[in-house]
Amino acid sequence: MQGNNNADKLKFNIKNITSHSGFKSLGAALMAIFLGLVVGFIIMLVARPENAIAGFRFVLLGGMGRLGDVLYFATPILMTGLAVGFAFKMGLFNIGASGQYTMGMFFALYVAFNWDLPGSTHWIVAIFAGFVGGMIWGFIPGIFKALLNVNEVITSIMFNYIGMYLVDMWIQNNGVMYNSSLTRTRYIASGVQIPALGIAGSNVNLGIIIAIIIAVILYIVLEKTTFGYELKATGHNKHAAEYAGMQGKRNIILTMTIAGGMAGIGGAFAILAPSAIAGSSMTYEPINIIAANGFTGIAVALLGNAHPLGTILSATFISYIQRGGTLTSLVGFKPEIIDIVVAVIIYFSAFAMIMNSAIARFIKARLGKDDEKPLQETDSENEENTVEDEEVIKKETEKEAE
Repeated sequence: MQGNNNADKLKFNIKNITSHSGFKSLGAALMAIFLGLVVGFIIMLVARPENAIAGFRFVLLGGMGRLGDVLYFATPILMTGLAVGFAFKMGLFNIGASGQYTMGMFFALYVAFNWDLPGSTHWIVAIFAGFVGGMIWGFIPGIFKALLNVNEVITSIMFNYIGMYLVDMWIQNNGVMYNSSLTRTRYIASGVQIPALGIAGSNVNLGIIIAIIIAVILYIVLEKTTFGYELKATGHNKHAAEYAGMQGKRNIILTMTIAGGMAGIGGAFAILAPSAIAGSSMTYEPINIIAANGFTGIAVALLGNAHPLGTILSATFISYIQRGGTLTSLVGFKPEIIDIVVAVIIYFSAFAMIMNSAIARFIKARLGKDDEKPLQETDSENEENTVEDEEVIKKETEKEAE
């Protein structure tokens, strides 16, 4: 009897796990990663069969010896991933994370070079300035969407170009920031750089810890507050949310503004990071190219199912395989091979969700068959009891009639 109870509890737990949205999202992500890696290996086999295994080994294991760099490069794409994912929750596609990232980087640079502040607070104020710069660049598409119903994809992607050209022009016309002989910004003073975490040969700094804290805060806001509930409700059904009294237009503006601020912090983290070379820092070269970290953030958000905690894992994973992918050049492959793998992983994400749902239905169906037998036995027992009860009632009725 106890064994049957334990089996029933096990079945119940499995059903709960397979039906949970987190299980479906994790299963979809793992399946997409697996399929993406398989396709990447096939491409390596076609391109260089003799070096395919060695190259694939670098992809899988190359990041293990560069964990500091994995965390460093994961920091800005974690923030742009949060920017995209936060907007997803509202039903908005924030494709303008690159422009917001670049604008945040410029605001951080401006404070770093033009404001005279104590060293202990200078980098904090510069990060906050990056947040403000990104907020401004997210606020404008939000206004267009809320008040004029202009599609946020159109406005935000155009603001990528506007932001990039504006920042490049402002930097080149600023003699304090720009070094014309090197065609890039000057080195930032060490007091303005984000404190390093002390990992030798790596630029990893306090930014990764701050980014994780921000992701946790976003999770709490989305899952534990009325404001987060309103955002998700509006994202599911805008008209029903407005009928329930939620302010859809205000929420659109706030969502795009906050999302822009997240991307802006990512730009600040990137430019304020300490360099592994003594006496130097990160620099920006105004060459009219949109920041790739903004678009990588879209991949991070999709792979993490737009969940703040999932975004932490997906950003770390993408940074990990990118670090390994750069080592594939040692065996004759172009580093862009890893971009193909990432693209395929994201492409398979949608299909993996469908396949994962099918697997979950299969598991439930198998468990359901096991549950049918005791259910049928119970039904037959109930039928026998009913027949016996009817006979007893009939006999009692005949006695009363006599």
